[in-house]
Amino acid sequence: MVPEQDWASGLGVDLTDDDCYEAMRAIPGYLDISVEDFRELYRLALTHAAGRLTGGLRAGDLMEPVTLTLTPDQGLDQAVRSLAGMQLKGAPVVDGAGRSVGMLSETDVLRHLGVRTWLGLLVQHLDGDLGLELCCRGALVGDVMTAPAVVVTAAAGVMEVLATFRTHPGRRMPVVDPGDGRVLGILARKALLHRLGPSAEAGWAELGL
Repeated sequence: MVPEQDWASGLGVDLTDDDCYEAMRAIPGYLDISVEDFRELYRLALTHAAGRLTGGLRAGDLMEPVTLTLTPDQGLDQAVRSLAGMQLKGAPVVDGAGRSVGMLSETDVLRHLGVRTWLGLLVQHLDGDLGLELCCRGALVGDVMTAPAVVVTAAAGVMEVLATFRTHPGRRMPVVDPGDGRVLGILARKALLHRLGPSAEAGWAELGL
């Protein structure tokens, strides 16, 4: 999760002291405000504008149901079959209490196997040739997953979600209960941008989202 004070910087719009001084000089008259107060005012205004423009959407409003969870001690070959069978590109890895401990993605598995292709094709071809079990022999989900998982709470606003997505290259992340960390759903970057609308998609694309 990205701390609240880091949302603006996480979106690539952090203000330097020079930015603040130049903006303050551009306003006629005397401003009885410090650079720190000006920066805080900017952050609060940005957060408020995001909430207004997005209708107060929260991660819990945007998440998708979890259709598959994995455990760290699960065999990688079994996990790959489950992902491919359900046409998923990734799934959260949870502990015995359902708390997020990592994410296993298609990219993680491909990196482990040393190839670049789709998991469905891997299952189809490796089953007939080398066997998926042979390529994944001895490997567990916990050995391959990305950990710790980058997560957001269900109450996270759009600004926090966007800033959090900028902290990692993944296309989806778990949405967790703010109290006990249990995984409640999955939030896909594509679904978020689609919900914000075409203009937002174009704008956030310029920021690398």
